[in-house]
Order: sequence, then structure tokens, then C-alpha cells
Amino acid sequence: MTITSPSVTDAGRRLTQRHADHPLRGIGLIIVSTVFLACSDTMAKYLGRTLPPIEIGWIRFLVFVLIMAPVVLMSSSASLLRSVRPKLQVLRALALVASSVLFISGLQFLPIAEASATSFVAPLFVTALSIIVLGETIGVRRWIAAVVGLIGVLIVIRPGSAAFDPAVIFPILSALAWAVTLTLTRMISGADRAIVTMTFSALVGFVALSALVPFVWVTPSWHDIMIGVLVGLASTMGQWIVVLAYRYADASVLAPFTYSQLVWVTFLGYGLFGEIPDVWTFVGAAVIIASGIYIAHRERIRRKQPPVPAEPYPSP
Repeated sequence: MTITSPSVTDAGRRLTQRHADHPLRGIGLIIVSTVFLACSDTMAKYLGRTLPPIEIGWIRFLVFVLIMAPVVLMSSSASLLRSVRPKLQVLRALALVASSVLFISGLQFLPIAEASATSFVAPLFVTALSIIVLGETIGVRRWIAAVVGLIGVLIVIRPGSAAFDPAVIFPILSALAWAVTLTLTRMISGADRAIVTMTFSALVGFVALSALVPFVWVTPSWHDIMIGVLVGLASTMGQWIVVLAYRYADASVLAPFTYSQLVWVTFLGYGLFGEIPDVWTFVGAAVIIASGIYIAHRERIRRKQPPVPAEPYPSP
């Protein structure tokens, strides 16, 4: 699951404007990233048959740390560990860990397509957090889109019916944690470089999960270790390609194509686990996706609007 939001800083906007001139390249990269992320989620579900979610997350972040280690070691200074807003970096990393572990927990009980469709509710949480944390003003149309997205979630999970599974709380909480991650990313983006954020994510995530994994440890087989390494590699590659994609196109252009991940997980879920999503999963997913695309569209319009000039003080 990868849903990103644009930077709200002027510097971030200027950087996007310089690079966002190859939308087809950006779209191609974002679609490739969803393939990697879908493979990561599918392998995590497969690994969940033998290992607990915290241990799977620990292996994932261990691979992340090993990938980042050469970058940190080759740095001429400790600049990659020096943050202007270290507390926010730590909170962001912990939210990222929570999102990862909660989603993997949901995969143990839910079809992968249903878990992925439910997790697409993250942009709706971002809308709400933008008001609470960032003090943004949200228009009526974006609120309506958010409500429509929640209706889509209800269509997927169908509370009160025989198809309802309480385990849907895991991808919903994962989406909330991911929304917190994105909101904190927006707060940090103007202060720290992206590589600093990635370093904090890797190290804090690995340390946090290392403190928890002894309580749930199951000795993995060599087969489990191999799959776990592939989970970490696929996840890291997917996230890295996302960063590349946003160099070539605006978030509002790429947002619709991030939902192509649902296509890949549906095929992989059927091929590996024999899971066939019912029609209501697709209907609910379509409603959620339409809501997310509209929210991205309204965000693009809001960003293009010139700032409202402050009212001049009345002359005495």
C-alpha cells in the first residue's frame, strides 16, 4: 500500500515544477512500483503462515537497514542522522512501523484484495488529519468525497452481514497509521532531506521491532528467511521507485495509477491462494478509488489557487 501526498512547502513545489514535465514517465514508474509493492504484500501474506507479523516486519526493516547502511557509511559526516525535527522523524518512523505490522496482521485473516481495498481509505484519514494537525481548511466537496469513500469501505466490509470479518480493523488501523505517516512527512519535508527521512525510518523501525520481536520469536527456516528478504527488497524497491515517479509528475496526476496495485494483488491472490474477491469488494473498491481520485483532484486545484492576500490594516 503506497499513498503519497505532495509537499506543502514552497521549496517542494518549486522542485516538483522543475521535474514534473514527464508525466508518462512518472505514470510508468508508479505502475511499476505498485507491482513491487503488490509482490511484497503477497509474499508477506504467504510468510504469515509460519511467522508472526512483528517478525515479518522485523525482517523487512532489517533488509531496509542493510540497504541504507552503505549510504550512511559512505556519507562524509553524520549528516544523515542529523535532523532539524528529530522528534517528528521518530514519530513518523513509528507510525510507519505500525502501518506495516497492522497490515501484515490483517493479511493473515483477510483475502489480500479485500485488505488492500480497505486500506485505500488512507487519503480520507489524511483529509481529516490535515484539519487537526496542519490547520488546513477543507471544502464541502472534499468532505462529501470523504463520506463517499467511507461508504465504499462499508460496502467492502459489510458490517452486520455474514461476510463481515472483524479482522478488517487491521487494514483500517494500518491506513490510519499510514495517514499519520504522510501527515508527518508533509511537516518534515521542508526541514529535512528525503535521505534523512529514509535513514530515520530504517533505523528507528528496526530498533523498535528489535525490542518487540523477542516476545513473539519463531525460528524461521531458510525458506522463510529467503521469502522475508524478498519481502524487504520488493518493499524497498517499490518505495524507491515511488520517489523517482514523483520527480516526473505531480501527485494529482499519479494518484489514480497507485490504485492499480489492487489489480496485481487480485491476480496474485488468486494465483497463490485461490482467493476470488466477490463483486461487493470490487464495487466498494471502485467507490473508494473514485473518492480518492476526486480528493487528489481537489488538492491540485487548491494548490494552484493563489494565496489570499491579507487584509490591509485600516488607516487611522
